[in-house]
Amino acid sequence: MLVFDKPLIMGVLNTTPDSFYDGSRISEQEVVDYAGPMVEQGVDIIDLGGMSSRPGAEEIPVSQEVNRLIPAIEAIRSEFPEIIISVDTYRTEVVKAADHIGIDIVNDISAGIKDPDMFRIVAELNLLYVMMHMKGSPETMQNDTDYNDIILDIMTFMSQAITKAKKFGLHDIIIDPGIGFGKSIDDNYKIIKRLSSFKIFDLPILLGLSRKSFIYKVLELGPEEALGGTIAMNMLGLLNGAKILRVHDTKEAVELNKLFQRYDSV
Repeated sequence: MLVFDKPLIMGVLNTTPDSFYDGSRISEQEVVDYAGPMVEQGVDIIDLGGMSSRPGAEEIPVSQEVNRLIPAIEAIRSEFPEIIISVDTYRTEVVKAADHIGIDIVNDISAGIKDPDMFRIVAELNLLYVMMHMKGSPETMQNDTDYNDIILDIMTFMSQAITKAKKFGLHDIIIDPGIGFGKSIDDNYKIIKRLSSFKIFDLPILLGLSRKSFIYKVLELGPEEALGGTIAMNMLGLLNGAKILRVHDTKEAVELNKLFQRYDSV
């Protein structure tokens, strides 16, 4: 079980060939080589993804997602038995296959919408659950970014999803407002600026904004050049209440977290 007496760092490892950020894409053979430095640098969680959720990404067969993920989970669990492993999926078939090896967290970008059995399965397996807000699907999410009030709309969505999850006995929940998932550039800044609003749920808040377009487009750069902007926005996220940072650049994020903890302690 995670303890949130300080912010935690979640490092991203994608076993997909089409992730939006090239530095996060790896083959199964490279997974231990990539995970090793993350563990040494002090990450708390490794988040493994087998299907891209970048804007415009298409679904792949469940079997392909499982075949990408299972060898990676096996390798990390064998080499680093103490590390917390998260699986980035919205499919219960993947969750069940991964749980046989040993995972700790399910990171579901659809908050149970894509698979109606998700809440029940995660509760039965006694796993932590990240529920994220997304409008539409990765294929369509940037086609409609209109909201009445971005914060209130996300809060309403979360309230309904949390209530439903608890009916299935799922109580170990982390919420993610879904930076970049069906939001305009300004929406993303509003979410970070008003992140403390989500403390009303009394649940840990995860923020995943690493190298996303709302950063690099404002800076007129590409994702490969957006590390500085990512660090700046992650610090704002911590100041406004984020308890988990989901990042590609783990060394810099761990250093940032150390500085934030010193700042927060005085």
